[in-house]
Amino acid sequence: MAERLRLWLERSYDGRGYRLRDAATGEPVAWEDPRVRVLPVAGVSFRGDAVEDPSFDPGRRLVLVPEPDNPHDPNAVGVWNEERTLQAGYVPRDDAAALAGDEQAVSLWRVEGGLRMLVVPMDAWIGRPR
Repeated sequence: MAERLRLWLERSYDGRGYRLRDAATGEPVAWEDPRVRVLPVAGVSFRGDAVEDPSFDPGRRLVLVPEPDNPHDPNAVGVWNEERTLQAGYVPRDDAAALAGDEQAVSLWRVEGGLRMLVVPMDAWIGRPR
């Protein structure tokens, strides 16, 4: 049985987001680590005002909402704030098809005109910043 993934979100030096640290070992976790997915939020250019809302600030929980009736892509997964009042965009098309549908997501990093998010299994523990 695989050990439950446990991550700390560690504030970056420039304050734009969070780096990942393995809570069990204390070692840094690279964004390319196979245990996690760090993805850009697609389509934010269509929702520029939404992505600037504080509910998408790094460290905030996000909700992934499947859209099986989406006419452009039946595998589409919307990225919403925790309250589900604002949509920032979508999980990138190639990544959306690979999701199981029960993942959790956290806003991780602000980039110019966009956002990076952490997507991990539902049973992963994520130590939130205080």
